[in-house]
Amino acid sequence: MKSGCGCSTKIFALVAIVLLALVVFGFLIGPIGSSITHIKGPGFLAVTSPQVELPSEGIFHVSAFTVTNTLIASWLTIIVLAVLFYFSTRKMKLIPGGLQNFAEFIIEIMLNFVKGVAGEKHARTLFPIVATIFLYVLTNAWLALLPFFGTIGITEHSGTFLPFLRAANTDIMLTSSIALVSFLMIEYWGVRSLGSLRYLNSFFNVGQLRDGFKSLFKGKIKPAFSGIFFGFINLFIGGLEILSHFIRIISFTFRLFGNMTAGEILLLVVTFLVPFVISIGVYGLELLVGVLQALIFAGLTLVFGVIAMAPHEEEPQHAN
Repeated sequence: MKSGCGCSTKIFALVAIVLLALVVFGFLIGPIGSSITHIKGPGFLAVTSPQVELPSEGIFHVSAFTVTNTLIASWLTIIVLAVLFYFSTRKMKLIPGGLQNFAEFIIEIMLNFVKGVAGEKHARTLFPIVATIFLYVLTNAWLALLPFFGTIGITEHSGTFLPFLRAANTDIMLTSSIALVSFLMIEYWGVRSLGSLRYLNSFFNVGQLRDGFKSLFKGKIKPAFSGIFFGFINLFIGGLEILSHFIRIISFTFRLFGNMTAGEILLLVVTFLVPFVISIGVYGLELLVGVLQALIFAGLTLVFGVIAMAPHEEEPQHAN
């Protein structure tokens, strides 16, 4: 036992020394260290300075349609998810094993999460969209951390490097499309659950305004003035509520786009400044950020969907 423990300690110490040596070596051959020590590493270890392009780059054209590198990355995400769940459900067994067990584990966790927020009544309705958004955003984020993203491509005549694959979540058009799907489904769930008139009434509560005009025709000035005044206030608040629903599209879009783009830039800069080991920590951070962004996007869609499907009864009129 003692010899085994001593051997493990030696291995741990050796790994720590190797990692420390790589950190020091990466710092020395990086732009900061080389500017201080004037030490230049071999050419094949040189890391090119990061070139950040916010718009996605076009790879080829199909008639008037441009296929971008982020679009190809999103197609890759769809293929990966389709293949994973195809092989998971191809030969389903009563007692799952292998990929089927893994897929059922993921689905069960997400379904329990949706049930915990929406309850048994609405869970099955909300689950397909919420789970799809979560898996799609998460897979986009994690695939973008693979080495061939941003490194395989062609150099154009102008000297600009054009990667074939780029993180799909860094394309504002893609994040806005997911946000638009989320917005449309939330409104659809509300209309489907409550009915179109009842759902619209949740924005524009005209009950007080109606009662105010009734009181006015009956000659009751005080309740008429109160009803009309607060009725118009309710209409104004309803307009703000509708505006807030549309603002969700913008907030959803830029939250995902901003966080994922910032993560990609951070990874490029750290890799350029101190190559090798230090970037591993950033990769770990980006794995966590991918989970958080997918959870936030799907979770907000779930919460807003539950709110849209909840009945909005008129408050009792205490004045009467």
